[in-house]
Amino acid sequence: MSLPDRDGQASRVGCTLALDVATPATVVIQIAVARRHGATISERLEIVNNTVPMPAQELVGAVGGRQHLFHVQPGTVTVGYEATVAAGAGTPAPVTDEERVEALRPSRYCPSDRLAGLAQSHFGELPTALERVRAIHDYVWRHVGYVSESSGPTTDAVDTLMSARGVCRDFAHLVAALCRAVDVPARIASVYAPGLDPMDFHAVVEAEIDGRWQVWDATRLAPRPALVRIATGRDAADTAFTTVTGGRAELRSLEINAVAAGELPLDDHVRLAALG
Repeated sequence: MSLPDRDGQASRVGCTLALDVATPATVVIQIAVARRHGATISERLEIVNNTVPMPAQELVGAVGGRQHLFHVQPGTVTVGYEATVAAGAGTPAPVTDEERVEALRPSRYCPSDRLAGLAQSHFGELPTALERVRAIHDYVWRHVGYVSESSGPTTDAVDTLMSARGVCRDFAHLVAALCRAVDVPARIASVYAPGLDPMDFHAVVEAEIDGRWQVWDATRLAPRPALVRIATGRDAADTAFTTVTGGRAELRSLEINAVAAGELPLDDHVRLAALG
């Protein structure tokens, strides 16, 4: 059984971030809502460098994700983004062979090859992908504690397993790595998450079940039907909200907001749910 979707209902999401720029720099941000067939997005993106509005080049990525690249001078950069998203009707597209191959490979933060022994011994004998994913999701939820600021930029799924603590990206990396280790394609999605407290960018897993991507969140901190996709990739290296590709710039502040239309939906985190 699947959770009901929220087609036709509008969510309001957005963020404001500030960067301190030490040298001329090239910055790439992934904060815009991913485009989805049938969805209506009304949005505004504003980038200001030392009081001067800056243009940005939009780069189209996987699953409708969008990055924005811009060049800045030393000083302060502020970025403001807001969007209203009304989801359209329809089921997610089938998983392609290209997506399946990429989602089975080990990656920087999801070294599934290093977890193969544990994964096979705990979950490998379960007969279906759905049973394996549900068991992995439950295992991570029960064995890893959510602890703010408990991990860093180099923490991978093995580190999370050993320390038994982490934040949302660590939960997602561990679930994805264990899924791949038992031959279930899995990828990471960054999302706006209405209901999350404290509010932040959120990371979840999409695993292939019967030829479709289904979303799983082992933190269980936000209802899946309300999630709004931003970026999709192998792990957090592909979905980072800010990347400095040249020069020096540091994040000074970040504020995120995400509000679902109407009341937040209920989610038992057991039934199937798809991410738009």
